[in-house]
Amino acid sequence: PRPPSSSRQRRGDGVLSRIAESLYWVGRYVERADDTARILDVHVHHILEDPTVDEEARCRMLLGVMGATPPPGEPSAARVVEILGFDPENACSIVGALSAARENARGAREILSSEMWECLNATYIALPARRGRADELGPHGFFRFVKERAAMMAGLADSTMTRDDGWRFLVLGRSLERVDMTARLLLAGFGEASGSEEWVTTLRSCSAHEAFLRTYRKGVDASLVAEFLLLDRLFPRSAFYALGLAERCLAELGPSTGRAGQEDEARRFLGRARNDLEFTSLRELLADLRTHLRDLQSACAEAGNAVARRFFRQSEAVEWHLEHVSRP
Repeated sequence: PRPPSSSRQRRGDGVLSRIAESLYWVGRYVERADDTARILDVHVHHILEDPTVDEEARCRMLLGVMGATPPPGEPSAARVVEILGFDPENACSIVGALSAARENARGAREILSSEMWECLNATYIALPARRGRADELGPHGFFRFVKERAAMMAGLADSTMTRDDGWRFLVLGRSLERVDMTARLLLAGFGEASGSEEWVTTLRSCSAHEAFLRTYRKGVDASLVAEFLLLDRLFPRSAFYALGLAERCLAELGPSTGRAGQEDEARRFLGRARNDLEFTSLRELLADLRTHLRDLQSACAEAGNAVARRFFRQSEAVEWHLEHVSRP
């Protein structure tokens, strides 16, 4: 959580430090809600439709991916949806992430367009009613609502925000969250004895299945899924693409290359991670994929801390599963 501060230091082309931090977390939290909705929608549907699925094992895997503590006893799909979907006190849940995004957006009203604020505020206000419908009709409609509203937020950001530092902080937060989530999904997949059906589920969780089929035009297997989600240069949800976008945002936020090399800590962490992906062969990646994925997560965490030290009010980013609402 951000400590109180009276700092009004400006960053780049006039964005206050507190506003930059709020926009960064709006990007992260909206992306987190979107990704969580996609993951739960696919996996819960798979659990309910396929009687051969080990519900307890799948639920523990989902909780592990999201950094949530399993509840006492055997976790069920309904309990997982409650924890990762509806818990307002958990910033890793959909409701918690959207509430945190809206709270941060209140601190950046002068930068966000009125359409973006109205979209996020209306989404927050509609959550209790949508939760009630989910209890009656099942969670699919709730997940679809969240995905649609997140897509609307992304579209409004692209079409109504000036490409200044405010937009860059928003996209930076979104990109770091996306890389981290992709690594978590692949870690969970390679931690299980997964067949082609499970890898199709992983692709659908990232909204990548159709793009994968158009790219490879062949059956799904683990190596191709890892290659696509980690290394593809054109798919916006791949780790390589999101890392490159985060680097470009940092480069445009202010020059930091001196005569002795790169002085921006965050860009160093992200650059190393991108270079590891770019110049390591797929065979080498697959041989020790878990280590590479954990290194990728570590790079994102270190980059987040470096961003906080450089741009925000001297507060480091807290652990992914312990983040709270950032208040101006």
